[in-house]
Amino acid sequence: MSASSATGYRASRTLPIWAEVRRQASRRRTQLALGFMILLPLIMLVAFEIGTPGDDDDGDGGGAFSSIADLATSGGLNFALFALAVSAGFLLVVVVALFFGDTVASEASWGSLRYLLAIPVPRARLLGVKLIVAGAYSLFALLLLTGTGLLIGTLRYGWGPLGSTIAAEVPSSQGLLRLLGIVAYLAVTLLVVAGLAFLLSVLTDAALGAVGGAVMLWILSSILDQITALGALRNLLPTHYTDAWRGLLSTPVQTEDLAKGAISAVVYATLFWGLAFYRFTRKDVTS
Repeated sequence: MSASSATGYRASRTLPIWAEVRRQASRRRTQLALGFMILLPLIMLVAFEIGTPGDDDDGDGGGAFSSIADLATSGGLNFALFALAVSAGFLLVVVVALFFGDTVASEASWGSLRYLLAIPVPRARLLGVKLIVAGAYSLFALLLLTGTGLLIGTLRYGWGPLGSTIAAEVPSSQGLLRLLGIVAYLAVTLLVVAGLAFLLSVLTDAALGAVGGAVMLWILSSILDQITALGALRNLLPTHYTDAWRGLLSTPVQTEDLAKGAISAVVYATLFWGLAFYRFTRKDVTS
């Protein structure tokens, strides 16, 4: 008798989402990743406290990033914005790649993947549950970083308007909405990393290879985006619109690049996830 025809068998009852949430919460990499989301704003606060105000050896060479750093100590909103700005280019990429790239490959490397499928858990459901849980932890990490930065910054520097060097200050109530908009946009752009890491996690049994591969390809895309000789071809790179969130700091808000970046990220993520499901539902699982 097949598993699907066994009495009382329901595919929807196999591998409950909350069971996967608890499994991932007990893992050391989850605890360390989330813990660092809390630790980073504290490190930043200490750095600002022991630093010398007005000390800037780079002059105006820091550009927009330097401008955000200059405003970081002017209020909780600006401190949280700076925490996001320093993390978006690499740290958040690594964290998202870790959650998505490790989820399937680690099961294969431990030899437990075939036992999960023998419960039996339908392959599409197994991938779907792991995708949802990895996404939930990635979003939680992003919110944890933002919330911690906002709390610490407000306690130390007070509550004030969201500063901007490209427009007038944004009132605190509206500034909070714009900060949440930046968080939402970063979450969408990081879907590309999530999709790529998840695909690599399905293709390899080495979790480190999946995580590192996704990060390296993201860095490669960022490097190629700096080559102006590529012209309009750069618009096709998944990292081309990663800094479009700065449009939320202008008045009025610049939404054109935000829309393009969101659409690009969703298309890339959908493609990668589709390939992951297609490959996994057809591969021989021996580990």
